Amino acid sequence: MGQQSVTWSLVHEERAALADDLASLHDAEWATPSLCAGLSVREVLAHLTAGASLGPVRWLAGVIRCRFDFDRQVAVRLAEQLGAGPADTLTRFRRVVGSTTKPPLPVIAMLGETIVHGEDIRRPLGIRRAHPIGTLTRVARYYQGSDLVVVAGKRVAGLRLAATDGPFAAGSGPLVSGTTLALTMAMTGRMAYCDELTGDGVDTLRERAAMA
Repeated sequence: MGQQSVTWSLVHEERAALADDLASLHDAEWATPSLCAGLSVREVLAHLTAGASLGPVRWLAGVIRCRFDFDRQVAVRLAEQLGAGPADTLTRFRRVVGSTTKPPLPVIAMLGETIVHGEDIRRPLGIRRAHPIGTLTRVARYYQGSDLVVVAGKRVAGLRLAATDGPFAAGSGPLVSGTTLALTMAMTGRMAYCDELTGDGVDTLRERAAMA
């Protein structure tokens, strides 16, 4: 199995786990604010569905229609996948669990989106997932060296990252240490996870996350 196929299998595994985690939510819980500013957990799930339903041609057509306003494009596509109610939103997401459709992004970016947005949803709801450490390590390594879609590499520039639960380690400078998940979420701008990190570099990372 090629590297891309392996990564897709991890995307599908994470989507399926998220769908299962949300299966028993009450309607009121779907309105819970996510870690994405201004979006409910239901809206973030619709955003994930949109990303798994949007190939390069439709993506480009939407960008042109929105006059290259990428935030507007995201909002339009999210609205398309929200559905009539929470059950419909979840059904639409389940339909794309095994999808390999994507915008013009590397597959590893899709894996990162699934994990990060999955945690944007889970954490406010008090849901915990024991992500496979190998999956998290792949995503952490990707974000540490990338600013594509999400500014992450610049956020941790000049810092030394060290996971306490796996092999992920990168960079040089003041130390930031914690679980691979907490490091990944913090480097993608989720300030709540900075409280789970230790080291002389945490304050720097917290300040950079606050400016996201």
